[in-house]
Amino acid sequence: MELHPFEQHPTREWQEADAAHLLHPFTDHQALAAKGVRVITRGEGVYVWDSEGKRILDAMSGLWCVNVGYGQEALIEAATRQMRTLPYYNAFFQTTTPPATALAQRLATLTPPHFRHVFFSGSGSEANDTNIRLARRYWDLMGEPQRKVIISRVNAYHGSTMAAASLGGMAAMHAQGGLPIPDIVHIGQPHAWAHREGVAKGLSRDAFGLVAARWLEEKILEVGPERVAAFIGEPVQGAGGVIVPPATYWPEIQRICDRYGILLISDEVITGFGRTGRWWGCETFGTRPDLMTFAKGITSGYVPLGGTMVGERVAKVLIERGGEFEHGYTYSGHPVACAVGFANLELIAQQGLVDCVREDTGPYLAQKLEALRDHPIVAEVQSCGLMAAVQLCRHPPTGEAFAVEHGIGLVCRRHCFDNGLVMRAVGDRMIVAPPLVITRAQIDDMMALVREALDRTLAEARAAGWAPAA
Repeated sequence: MELHPFEQHPTREWQEADAAHLLHPFTDHQALAAKGVRVITRGEGVYVWDSEGKRILDAMSGLWCVNVGYGQEALIEAATRQMRTLPYYNAFFQTTTPPATALAQRLATLTPPHFRHVFFSGSGSEANDTNIRLARRYWDLMGEPQRKVIISRVNAYHGSTMAAASLGGMAAMHAQGGLPIPDIVHIGQPHAWAHREGVAKGLSRDAFGLVAARWLEEKILEVGPERVAAFIGEPVQGAGGVIVPPATYWPEIQRICDRYGILLISDEVITGFGRTGRWWGCETFGTRPDLMTFAKGITSGYVPLGGTMVGERVAKVLIERGGEFEHGYTYSGHPVACAVGFANLELIAQQGLVDCVREDTGPYLAQKLEALRDHPIVAEVQSCGLMAAVQLCRHPPTGEAFAVEHGIGLVCRRHCFDNGLVMRAVGDRMIVAPPLVITRAQIDDMMALVREALDRTLAEARAAGWAPAA
């Protein structure tokens, strides 16, 4: 069977062709082939439609990225115009293109003032690989080549390449492929719920934040301060379950990095471009990173693009002492991607989306989440701007979790999809990050769908004997 990619076909034909030819990320392919893939055919605003014509509210912005929603003509026009003018040229050989330079200049105006330089890549994974190279090159040039160790966190996500997956703290990823690579180590995450039976027990949220931050200092001393190059962290852990740290956490992390002189890398692939109610998560949490990873929201996912904002501490050394930096990508500064990125940033600014998230839709989502606390299987809700989490629990008063084998998060996710909602499951934690263009009325619709999915999940759990009867 041959399928022309731009023609309509019955869903089953797409599923058969997909099972025969396409390998998906983070997927059990045998199970998917038996079930059949979901085929998404179009999108508009905060909604997508599948090949059966069903409308679905995309509460995950694609994959944390479609910040301005689907179907924005300004971005489509920017890509079309640039493709006609110059579809590609590279940034090697002492050359540039107008879109790459213009976007770099624009980013310098939207980031904290000590960021004046950009290194473009094709994705967040590539950008975090770049961060490793930049951090180690910086210390080489500073005459301390032994500073190679980068500290990250358990349950962090920094990408899927060998180096980026090593930076991340996902045990399942490390189990495949002999990861992490050398000189990357991890500390615990600032997740009070996950530590509720251990170190966090009996502590206030702020007190736990200080304890969790000081795990960094303990690891620095264990490794040896003279060997540590950098610490990397997401302002809010995204793929780990929207883990919003206590208010005390990041200021203490900054203090520790300053004390030992190590670089601070803020991975803003998810939290950048307004997601937290500021342009950058580091602004929301009050840190001064030396390197800052971005991707996803830079183009709202319309075209792949990523990069690293390089602070003056690093850039000055790299430029004045460095010679040739032996690193780069074919698509660094891709002109079409940069043209779309520029148009996307202009659209975010013109529509006032960052202020809207901070002052209106973010607080409104938080208010609506609070109403879920009365649900019999909801133990905790957390949010920051337009990213939020709902912790499912067998018995919230005692914190008793559902049995792992019941996969209650996947049960809830199934009910979400059946009900016309994309809501992601991370273990027993349900998360959302809707497009920044979502309205209050659409948030109401989203939360109604969330509650209905929770009700259906509870009914299924009770029928199976997994949850206490009413």
